[in-house]
This record gives sequence, structure tokens and C-alpha cells, in this order.
Amino acid sequence: MVFMGDRATLLETGRFVQRHARNAADEIIEAAGAADPVLGTTAVADADTENETETEARHRRAAERGDLASISALGAMLLRRGDLDGAEPYLRAATAEGDRAAANNLGVLLHQRGYADEAAGWWRVAAVAGSAPAAHALGRHHRERGDEPAAEYWLRQAAEQGHALGAYALADLLEHRGDVGAERWLRAAAEQGHREAAYRLAMALERRATETPRGPHATGTRLPVPEAVKSAAGAAPGAAPDGPAAEPVGELAEAEQWFRQAAARGHRRAALHLGVLLEQRGELKEAGRWYLSSAKEGEARAACALGFLLRDAGDEESAAVWWLRAAQDGDGNAANALGALHAARGEQQTAERWYRAATDAGDVNGAYNLGLLCAAQDRIPQAEQWYRRAAYAGHREAANALAVLLLQAGDANGAEPWFSKAAEAGSVDAAFNLGILHAGRDDDRTALVWYERAAAAGHTEAALQVGIAALRDGDELTAERHLRCAAGGGSAEAAFRLASVLDARRPEPGPAVLGASREEKSECEEWYERAARQGHRRAQVRVGMLAAARGDLAEADRWYREAAEAGSRNGAFNLGLLLAREGSEREASLWWTRAARAGHGRAALRLALLAARRGELTEGRRWCARAVELGPAEVAERAARLSEALHQELTA
Repeated sequence: MVFMGDRATLLETGRFVQRHARNAADEIIEAAGAADPVLGTTAVADADTENETETEARHRRAAERGDLASISALGAMLLRRGDLDGAEPYLRAATAEGDRAAANNLGVLLHQRGYADEAAGWWRVAAVAGSAPAAHALGRHHRERGDEPAAEYWLRQAAEQGHALGAYALADLLEHRGDVGAERWLRAAAEQGHREAAYRLAMALERRATETPRGPHATGTRLPVPEAVKSAAGAAPGAAPDGPAAEPVGELAEAEQWFRQAAARGHRRAALHLGVLLEQRGELKEAGRWYLSSAKEGEARAACALGFLLRDAGDEESAAVWWLRAAQDGDGNAANALGALHAARGEQQTAERWYRAATDAGDVNGAYNLGLLCAAQDRIPQAEQWYRRAAYAGHREAANALAVLLLQAGDANGAEPWFSKAAEAGSVDAAFNLGILHAGRDDDRTALVWYERAAAAGHTEAALQVGIAALRDGDELTAERHLRCAAGGGSAEAAFRLASVLDARRPEPGPAVLGASREEKSECEEWYERAARQGHRRAQVRVGMLAAARGDLAEADRWYREAAEAGSRNGAFNLGLLLAREGSEREASLWWTRAARAGHGRAALRLALLAARRGELTEGRRWCARAVELGPAEVAERAARLSEALHQELTA
């Protein structure tokens, strides 16, 4: 049902385009009449006020009486209708009587029949007589023949008489030559309502405002569909901090006004561009209106952009309709968006079909997403093929993904160049992966270079590695800076290590004072807790210890237990100590047993002491032996003495 509705709209759009083409042809002929009011071509006024048939009949009656104005007007009407055979006698008759509008229109007729040189002759006659439309047509004729000096002469004649098409054609010629005078004539045409001139003038103003360096460190900004355009009310991109912003802001504001004028006259690219400007400013409702206007005129990129706007607003179904329209018109970005939509719904075959369509349309993201899709389905050879295709086309994340595949297949030498290519193109993940690759080769110096590059771009795990390296080198300040970045990015290990750094700076706690208020949590404890909440077992144990030191035994129990249940032997041992102090020796024994079996020497010694107190001497000696085995040295020494005492007791 959606497809059929879409098709109907597309057919209607096609009919509109045909009507627009006819209107464009009419404008050329009507312009000739409007340019020659003294000689009296009145078809435009008559068509607005009378029935066309009645108007034609009236002109025919007047023409039969020899009225020159009606002869010329009737020829123009028939020419506009496409009746070349009917128009020619009237136009030739009016031309013979010196009607310059008829001479211009006769040139149009002959040009349509393919007699370009004869058409140019009549245009010259009309142009010499002062016809601006004829001068414009003659200038276009000379430009098509490659005679630019003659083209410029006649186009300038038309432009200086206020002819909008002539001014636009002259601007186009001058711009092609790189002449700075082009903008003047674009402006002249735009001011007379020429929508393409308004669009190109807006683009020129915007390009100058966003690409001109305005400071020692300013950089230009490119504009296809204008991702780099900033709000006309704000500072221009690339402006020096201390430099004046008024001039570029003014040019951007003026550019926007010309975009609006062109868009209001049905220029679909201007409407698209205006929509992008408004979306970047956050004016989404108005942006959507211009995208819709442009999309209805057949601009696939606008339909695609409208789809993204609707998706972001939560209307996924409407977004899919516009993406479908754009994709059917060959927009690769829209096809890729449809692929992602179906992939998210689990419709893998449909997703793959649209990704392939995107790839065929030249959208490199389609090939990358095909690689991701194949990799998720364990179709590794196909994934490599698509990653490689996208990577060769310059897709940096595809290059990184290809390198990961090669590395997983054991081809580190093949992976490294792709990692490098992706990293140099700006892939943060690739820079981090290069760090891992070099670290695996014990090339810590090169690894650190890549980690630092990734960390500078905000890569959390890279910042952690830089922080660890700085700690290893004794540079605590650098370590803290990178650990804070990594911890802020969500790394539990970084939060734990940062807390450890801060913990080491804390002064030793003084003796407890009876009745003293409970100590507030320190920053290091807050970082420990952040890591603990993310499941970091060592952090959980440390939070438990700090809580116990504050006297908050319930909090300590909670964190020790969470760590122990996750497999932390220190957590299990500390939980046992806490339980034993509270009189729950039996449960303490269970946790110490778990810790001892996981390799905790102190837990084994505690179990040996418990067994000795209960008179289970053989069991006690067994745990002593385990404690001696596990250590550390102090524990091993105490366990050995206890084992000897138990032995003497057994042999007494």
C-alpha cells in the first residue's frame, strides 16, 4: 500500500515537471513580447483575462484586417502552442513589416526546427533593433559555437537592458572564465526574480563567507549540501577569535535570503540547502517544510533528509516512505538508511538488498554495512570482500574492520597497513588497534604514540593505556589527567586506578575519637564506587574496606559480598573477617574456604586456626600446608609454626 501511494505521488511529480518544462518555453516567447510593448504583442495580458480561444479568434480577425500587432501576437500564440507551421507565416509577415518581437520569435521557431544559422540572422535583426530577448538568444547562439567574445557582447547588450535571462547567461559566461564581474550580473538577474541566479548568488556568498581565511589559524569549510554552514545569526566558521564577525555574518544572512527567494520560486536545490541550514540551527519544523517542498519537486536528497528528520522525531514509518522514494530515485544514502532500518528489525535479507542498492548507487557506506552484516552472520569471506571494497574507496572504518579480520586470521603483516591507512584517515579505533598491535610486539614506544593519538581524539581505552604508561614511568600528573578522561568516558579500570592514585595521597587516618561525626566520602572513594558499580571486583573490595573503616558495616558487607560472589578471593576473605567479628563464624568459614580454594593464603591460615580450635588437628594441618604453599612469606611462616604445633599435639 505504501508503495502504491508513493508511485502515485511520483507520477504526479512527473506531470508537474512536464508542465514546468512547457512553462519555461512559454517564458522565452512571452519575454519577447514583454520586451517590445511599443510594437504590441499582447498575448500575455489577453491570456490572463480572456478565454484563449476567444483571444486567438480576435487576433485572427484583426490579422485579416492587416493589424500588425495582432499578426505578431497570433504568431507568438501559435509558436507557444507548438504549431510551428501555423506560426511561421504570421511571424514572417510581421517581421517583414519591421516587428522586432516577431523577428525574435521567428528566430526561436527556426532554432526549434534546427536552422540555427538562419535563426541567428533574425535574432541579429531584432537585437540591432533593440530587442533584449533577441540579444540574449544571439549571445547563447555564439557561446554554443565557442565564440565567447561575440557571446559576451550580445549577452551584455541584453543584460544592460534589464533582461533577467541575459544577465544570468552573462554571469554564467563570466563565472566560467573566473571573472569577478560575474556576481554583479547574478545579483541583477536574481533581483528580477531569476531563481537559478538567486541560488547561485547565495552559494557564492556562502562560499566566500565560509571559505575565506580570516586569521592566522583559520581554515576553510567546504559545502556540498551545506554541512559546514553555521547559523546566519552566529559566528562564521573559521573566524579568528579576535577578528570581526560582522561581515561574514552579513554575507551568510544575505545568502540565506537568496536561498529563500529561490526556494519560494520552486528551486528544489535551494529548498534543500535552506532546509539543511535551518536543521543545523535547530529550526526543525521549518527545515522539514523546505525538505518537503524540495522532495515534491523531485529532489531525492531532500526526500532522504526529510526521512532522517522524521526518524529522529520518532516517526519511523513515514521516514521509511520518504527513504523509499529517494532510494527509488537512485539516492544511495536513502537506500543505506532503509538497509539499516530493516537490519534493526531483524529483516536481514531485505537489509542486504538495500545495502546492495546503496553500493550500486555509489554510497560506500552500503559496502561497509554489507561487510558488517556478513560478519555478524559469520560469512567471513564475504565480509572481507565488502570491507575491502569500501576500504579501497576510502572508508576508514571499513579499513579498520578489514584489518581486524586479517588480524583475527593471523595475518598481522596484512592487517598493519590497513590499520595505518584508517588511522591516518582519522579512525580513532584504528589508532588504538595499532597501539595494541605494537604492544603485542613489545614495541611499547610506538604503541604509546598510537595510544596517545587515539586518546587525544577521546578514545577511552587509549586514554587508560596512556595513563598506565605514565604511572609506570612515575609521571603521576600525566597519569591522573588521562585516567580522569578514561574514567569519565566510562572505563571502570581507569576509575579504579584514578582512585588508587588519589588514595595514595591521602594522609593516614588518625586514632578514632569517641563521639566524632562520621567522615564524609572522599573523591577517591567516589571513584572507587563508580568502578564498583560497573562490576570492578578490586574496587568493590576497596569500597568495602573504606566503608568498614568508617564503621558502616552494612555497606562493607554489601560490597564484600558482591565482589566475593563475582569470584574475588579478597572479597571472600574480607567478608569472612567481617562475619567472624559479628559472630557468624560458620558462614565466615564458608567464604574463607572459597577464598582458600581460589589461592588466598591468609584464608587458608584462618581455616587452619578454626580447625585447631575445634580440635580437628588433621584438618588444621591440611590447611596449614595449603597456607604454606600459597604464602605470602609471613603467612607461610605462621602456618609452618602452627602445623608443627599441631603435629606435636597429634604425636603427644
